[in-house]
Amino acid sequence: MKRVVTTTAGALAIALAMPAAAQDDAALIRSAEGAAPAAVGSGAAIYAVGADGQMRTLREGTNGWWCMPDSPATPGPDPMCGDANAMEWAMAWIGHTDPPAGKVGFIYMLEGGTDASNTDPYATGPAEGNNWITTGPHVMLMNAVPMMSGYPTDARPDTTKPFVMWAGTPYQHLMIPVK
Repeated sequence: MKRVVTTTAGALAIALAMPAAAQDDAALIRSAEGAAPAAVGSGAAIYAVGADGQMRTLREGTNGWWCMPDSPATPGPDPMCGDANAMEWAMAWIGHTDPPAGKVGFIYMLEGGTDASNTDPYATGPAEGNNWITTGPHVMLMNAVPMMSGYPTDARPDTTKPFVMWAGTPYQHLMIPVK
């Protein structure tokens, strides 16, 4: 089974779907670690998609977090790190299944993210009506639907403030910009 993982929700999907460029493992690990604070990235499991499209482990983790390096297939930097619940959420999104009930996940994307549709969880590029947005460094709160009440759900949000991405879908999540 081909395992794909990505970032900003859209970047996470692209990262999981596209193989990493032929870089040495040390460079991929440095890229992945840069997505989160050092206390998280330095002990995280590091995964990358190989040239064959399969997920490979570059380093076993010691702290319960995982990270993925920047995907060279995307236009900007998009390494990410998440907790175990975020991986379960991502695998549900990738598999078009419901996210796990009662498990809130957290993802760091401190180098920013490849941009994505704010309304279509499966859009792969800008198109008429899919509300492609630009984001900078951010963190994401996944699978916390009841806690997102009151945050903007606009199709074209102000990405300099917290907002809900993919509102109204099972994969809606809170995007929180950070500097």
